[in-house]
Order: sequence, then structure tokens, then C-alpha cells
Amino acid sequence: MCGEIPHLSWFGHQLIKTPSDMWTYQELIVRTRPDVIIQTGTWMGGSALFLAMVLDMLGHGRVISIDIEDRRGNWPNHSRLTYLVGSSVDEKVVYEVVEQVGPYNRVMVILDSDHSANHVHKELLAYSPLVRIGDYLIVEDTNVNGHPVLPNFGPGPMEAVNKFLSERDTFSVDKSCERFLMTLNPNGYLRRVKR
Repeated sequence: MCGEIPHLSWFGHQLIKTPSDMWTYQELIVRTRPDVIIQTGTWMGGSALFLAMVLDMLGHGRVISIDIEDRRGNWPNHSRLTYLVGSSVDEKVVYEVVEQVGPYNRVMVILDSDHSANHVHKELLAYSPLVRIGDYLIVEDTNVNGHPVLPNFGPGPMEAVNKFLSERDTFSVDKSCERFLMTLNPNGYLRRVKR
């Protein structure tokens, strides 16, 4: 614990990420320059604020952050940050995201909401069409269910990724994003390689 804040935070807003993953995110953002970053799972807004601030430094892009719980009184405000409340796989929410993204934008997707395999697979199917060749769809917490932590979690993000990749050849795992050997997202950095 550092000071009085019992969890990791970004400018006073809690987030649950490793510094190495956050470093990798900023590298991917700088390299791909997304017009929109879609984040599922806002929690307390720290990572959404981090993403918005990186985009601010580039002078380009915006973040759409989705959470099933409405914590707007606690979420940080930022001009590049929009919040949607609802399930990330609800048809109305997906439609709203697609409308906000538009047909010509470069998109990065970060999935970090309900970690059950079924839910993550639905998210992959819903948001993968928005990602262009060379851009990223990141599935967080693929380390659970014994990959290598929480062996009794049950099928989760890693199983969803494996199923998704077995169904199509449009994405591949970018292992270079794991070069620090400390990630919560092993095999979760998916790069679009074809349409």
C-alpha cells in the first residue's frame, strides 16, 4: 500500500492492471493511433482515464467505456471519455457503440467485464468486426482458470479466446506484447491480420 490508497490508482482513480500491461497499452496506442478505444468494464474509471490521457498526449482519439453498474458519481471526467451503462453484449449497447464508432474509424477494443467464457466469447463476436487489419482486440485476465492463477475459476477469458481463434483466422496472438513476462493477458493481445 502506498499512502492512504489501498489499491493501484491513476490520478486518484482506482484501476486493476499491471504496470507492464499499461506500458504495453500506451505503446499499442502510439503505434496504431486509434480513433476510438472501446473498453468493456469501467470499474472505478482509472484505466479509462489512463487511456484518455494517453490519447490526449497524442492529440487524437476518444474512449468509450462500458459498465453494467452506474458509478458515474465516482468515474473521472475527461473530454475524450464517454461512458455507457449496460451489459457490453446487450444489443442496444452494441448498437450504440457501433453508431458512435462509425464506419471509417480505427478501433482498439479492450475486453474486461464479465470474465465468464460465454460472455467474453459474445463480446469477441460483437466487437471484433470493428477492428481493422493491424489493430488490436485485447482480452484481459486470460491468466485465470489455471493460466496460471485461480485454477478453480472455471472457463473464462482464455477459453473464450481459444474458441474464437478456432472459429476464424482473422486474428492472431501477438506474443511480442508479453515481452515483460508479466501480463494478466497471456495470449490475450489479438491483432487483426485479415478481413
